Amino acid sequence: MNTIAQHWINGEWTGSGSVLESINPADGTVVGSFYEGGEAEASAAVDAAAAFETSEWARTPSLRATALSRLADALEARVPEVAAMLSREIGKLLGETMWEVSGAVGWLRYAAATARTQNAGRAAETGPGQYTHSVPEPLGVAGIISPWNSPIMLTVRALGPALAAGCTAVVKLPAQTALTNELFAQVLASVPEIPAGVVSVFTESGNTGAPFLVSSDKVAVINYTGSTPVGRRIAAAASTTLKRLGLELGGKAPMVILPDADLDMVIPTVVQSLVLMNGQFCCTGSRVLVHRGIADQVRTRLTSALAEVRLGSGDDEKAQLGPVIDRASALRVDALVEEAASYGTVLLRGGVVTDGPLAAGAFYRPSLIEVDRTDVPIVQEEVFGPVQTFEIFDDEDDAVAKANATIYGLAASVFSADSMKARRIARRIRTGTVWINTWGAISEDFEEGGVKGSGYGYLCGPRAIEEFQALKVYVEQDHTQSAH
Repeated sequence: MNTIAQHWINGEWTGSGSVLESINPADGTVVGSFYEGGEAEASAAVDAAAAFETSEWARTPSLRATALSRLADALEARVPEVAAMLSREIGKLLGETMWEVSGAVGWLRYAAATARTQNAGRAAETGPGQYTHSVPEPLGVAGIISPWNSPIMLTVRALGPALAAGCTAVVKLPAQTALTNELFAQVLASVPEIPAGVVSVFTESGNTGAPFLVSSDKVAVINYTGSTPVGRRIAAAASTTLKRLGLELGGKAPMVILPDADLDMVIPTVVQSLVLMNGQFCCTGSRVLVHRGIADQVRTRLTSALAEVRLGSGDDEKAQLGPVIDRASALRVDALVEEAASYGTVLLRGGVVTDGPLAAGAFYRPSLIEVDRTDVPIVQEEVFGPVQTFEIFDDEDDAVAKANATIYGLAASVFSADSMKARRIARRIRTGTVWINTWGAISEDFEEGGVKGSGYGYLCGPRAIEEFQALKVYVEQDHTQSAH
């Protein structure tokens, strides 16, 4: 690894200008240093992505399939190293980062398969002597803007289908994971089948490189994962070039618990939905919707279970919950909980850890707030921390109305012993994914995406490659036949 983490642009390591530090949120120590990127790096990477026109990449599915397969092998060989660094940089538990990086390997293998299987068009004789066929073609240069909470997996799920389609790519990664970003770039650099310029990676803490990608007329498609407010700004800025957009934005996942649900299964699942990724996940189970008939027992059991959650650093094998990304985020979450206490009932008041061996980190104990309105900030706004609301419903219609009461529509869960009832309710919830009697199950074989304020477009599954393709239709006329 470079002494100072660098960018990987046009097949070369580069870095100059400001040097910043990556901080471990578990203890405030410096993990390492990195070169700050911005518009200059984004511009150089976009210029390098002209390999779309000058190399054989866009026209050779077999090359792309081989490259993606070799990329999966290279990442698989370094899973422990990348996972350990990611855990240090963002505080996620090591088991979670191992799952993330290992899962990314599988997603790359899926992308390698689609490079060979998802490039066929259609053909037909559409009139006398008239032959029409359609061919999916890569859009061109793809700009991929990834967040810090799960950077390897969320990058790969866009980069994989972009490369499979034949696009070249510029990946903007966040400063919070700068050293992990370089490790991922090293993996890319180790695959000789990927021509120089086909993939470039730069790290940015500011806000100049990403806007350049969005506004550049040389970039044909943008994939962004992050907050809804930023997604709106990207959509507005991209309108000047009318480029293709894929936006997976915020979430406020309702966990609907019906009176016949198995609470021995439900309570641990709801707790896990809050603590995974330290509550910093677009699908975090931040809203617990409970039927009035079982509200008392769920309230008691959930409050007790959350109070017993063990906090610890990423390498603590007994820990269930790591730190949030930084101290400022912990204080922001605490302010939201303090505000919620003015209009809701505090069932469990967590808070910033200020004493003991974890005091130097950005740890936040889980909080649970009971509310009887859906128009309050703690229900309507994405907290991005280990905070849940407790809301009571009376019947199916009430449950659906409450579940749909926010602008978000990314994910939800329904818990019931009656599978048909659960499906009936799930059908009415406006969201991209609904889990029944589980939470958080994802697969490279099926699409992910949101509706409403959670964005649009699909990643994973067979449709993912289509986000990076345009369909060209060819029409040929045989005039010797048309004359008859």
